[in-house]
Amino acid sequence: MNNIIDDLSNLSISNELKTDLENNQKLVKLNIEFLKGLGVENYQSIFKAYYPMFLMDNSNFQEIFNKYDIADLVDKLEKNMTIIEHL
Repeated sequence: MNNIIDDLSNLSISNELKTDLENNQKLVKLNIEFLKGLGVENYQSIFKAYYPMFLMDNSNFQEIFNKYDIADLVDKLEKNMTIIEHL
């Protein structure tokens, strides 16, 4: 997912949100890179399902995940990404 804009074409989201994502590519990419760095392999699916979350400030985004055991969290996200709604 090198270019966030390319992946936006697959999302059915409002033009306003699409513009927000386009205008915040650096932040979105930082948050995606953070997930990838944790070892989350289904980060693209998570992005597509929960894209507004990726507009969150990077330190706040990281805080959500860092309060859990990373290996356990990654395993759970791989099995059922909807747990992200409860983080």
